Amino acid sequence: MKHFTLETDKDGIALITFDSPDVSMNVISPSVVEEMEEWVEAITNNAAITGVVITSGKSNSFCAGADLSGLGSTFADLAKLSAEKRNEKLYNELFRLNAVLRKLETCGKPVAAAINALALGGGLEITLACHYRIAASDNAKLKLGLPEAMVGVLPGGGGTQRLPRLIGAMNAFDLMMQGKMIKADKALALGVIHETAPGAKLVDKATAWVKANPDAKQPWDGEKFRLPGGGPYHPKGAQTFMGVAPMIRKNTYGNYPAQRYILSCVYEGLQVDMDAGLRIETRYFTKLMQRPESRNMIRSLFLSKQALEKGSARPAGQKKGAVNKIAVIGAGFMGAGIAYVSAMAGIEVALVDIDMAGAEKGKAFAQKELEKRVSRKKMDQAKADAILARITPTTDYSVMKDVDLVVEAVFENRELKAKITKMAEEHMPKDAIFGSNTSTLPITGLAEASKRPQNFIGIHFFSPVHKMMLVELIVGEKTSDYAISRALDFVTKIRKTPIVVSDTRGFYANRCVMRYIEQGMALLSEGVYPALIENGARMAGMPVGPLSLQDEVAIDLGYKIIKQTEADLGDDAFKGPTAPILIAMIEKYDRKGRKNGKGFYDYSEDGKKRLWPELSQFALNGVLPEDKQPTPAYIKERILYAQALEAARCMEEGIVKDPREADVASILGWGFAPYTGGVLSYIDTIGAANFVKRADELAKISADMYGVPDLLRDMAKTGETFYSRFGKDKKAA
Repeated sequence: MKHFTLETDKDGIALITFDSPDVSMNVISPSVVEEMEEWVEAITNNAAITGVVITSGKSNSFCAGADLSGLGSTFADLAKLSAEKRNEKLYNELFRLNAVLRKLETCGKPVAAAINALALGGGLEITLACHYRIAASDNAKLKLGLPEAMVGVLPGGGGTQRLPRLIGAMNAFDLMMQGKMIKADKALALGVIHETAPGAKLVDKATAWVKANPDAKQPWDGEKFRLPGGGPYHPKGAQTFMGVAPMIRKNTYGNYPAQRYILSCVYEGLQVDMDAGLRIETRYFTKLMQRPESRNMIRSLFLSKQALEKGSARPAGQKKGAVNKIAVIGAGFMGAGIAYVSAMAGIEVALVDIDMAGAEKGKAFAQKELEKRVSRKKMDQAKADAILARITPTTDYSVMKDVDLVVEAVFENRELKAKITKMAEEHMPKDAIFGSNTSTLPITGLAEASKRPQNFIGIHFFSPVHKMMLVELIVGEKTSDYAISRALDFVTKIRKTPIVVSDTRGFYANRCVMRYIEQGMALLSEGVYPALIENGARMAGMPVGPLSLQDEVAIDLGYKIIKQTEADLGDDAFKGPTAPILIAMIEKYDRKGRKNGKGFYDYSEDGKKRLWPELSQFALNGVLPEDKQPTPAYIKERILYAQALEAARCMEEGIVKDPREADVASILGWGFAPYTGGVLSYIDTIGAANFVKRADELAKISADMYGVPDLLRDMAKTGETFYSRFGKDKKAA
């Protein structure tokens, strides 16, 4: 076998070791399932084998779940079949893992799992089909979980059936609905595993258990089995299901079918035996895999995101390089965050500020974050001390003499950035890259201050840096492929997701998110209730409403951007509904947002916030009467269409060239409804023709906000999607 080895000791105990070649982590692929069928058949029918221990040959993973990389071609092949044939073929393929795991747990011989490392998704489901589970107590990176719902699918290897039978429906829902990953001690307390032990002793302890329990079988296959916490019609169990259904609706607004299907799998499956429950699970899995939400989320949140994090945007001919030392200029909130994540990734950081007090304050941010990690037992003190020691606060620019890259993170002021650029280049090595962390200022203009514009690039982080995963790399007119490649080396090393975009005001993410905020202002000016705007946006799948988002990013920042844009573009500056509202908020009321406790919301000291009662003044023709207020569905459409159209314009202008980058960035950068798979997947799912038709109707409200780019009209005529027209893998489109 390629993925497994089978060794039998003198007592007839078979040790199955999962160790796929040429990959960093074990994952479940069709060939893995085929080999599982082979060795399960062998241990079942070989009388010389008296028991089984399953473990992994990799130190970082027992099994990280299913290999989803081949799904693109699978979906393409299935699309050629009739609905009936498609359902049959998909069901049979998906049921293979359930069938082999069921045969494993009913083979008549004791089976133990020695979980030495990460076991997620299908990896955990393999262990749940074993009669005994023992996990390593000394592997800090070991986590167990069923995170499938986070990419739009459900645990399809028996997880929805075995886990609730093991720990009760309520605890199982807590893990499956939110995709929680837990450590060994938590898993032991819940009853997911039976025992912990040092990694070096796992196999020996598992073997000893197998020898001592020759008649082992799963609890649910016993005559006296009682479901922990009760089933759907048990007085106690009924309360669980009555509470979970409305909770799902509250958290997902009905946008994520995976959570609903998990509930159905558990509800229906717990009323029948295990074999019937597994068939129920596979039927829902088959149905779910054919939904656009699942296909889009898998593509964007798993396949595309993973490809970008591996540097798929690297220009042809450029090789991966090392980034070992950087300088961060500006130790404010952004600079301090960049220094912290860089030090966490093993990079030496010179944190430069105008005075030592500012530089030390920036380092103190990292110290505070590390103290949190130590207190929460996510890191020991020695490691935290080593990370903090990598950050050197200073005012001396000569420390840049041996850096690989400089990140400038000072205020959004063109003159200041030009001054900093010149000061840094006096000391930087010739081949070092200068990256400007700017959210709106065009990079080509900033690069005019550089003696080496070919090594000048925009590196746009999102706030807060240590929590936001996206980084935009902005290419100026003279930025070289070498600079792009080196910036990718840096961003991937600090474990962020990079996209490469062309230079324009606002770049990609901010151009689109401004359209989101703009819709909040537009609806407000049209007389829509502020609460309806905010709630409608959340129902659309956005993490926060547009008014709340403007408060978070700071109203005065938006005000400064408006003023800078007007100064730069004059009469050519876009005149939408946002400018007059933000100008009034600052100049008339000094309402800067959360930062000064008053914006579109009023913020109290106890952390609560309420919409400012005076917002009705911005309704140009007065607030609409209640019977004229729009539906949430209309608000949802307005909000999503405006953002998607701006993304399409960015594709037309060549600001973004890869639909994968556009989609992933929309989700990670500003929280565009994840269930859609991203802005371009949203258009593709609706279909270009249908999308253009509705956009033209919305354009009657505002041609500036809903004008359809020629690219989309052309796609509507040809029937193309963004992934078929621009995608790297046409077969996976």
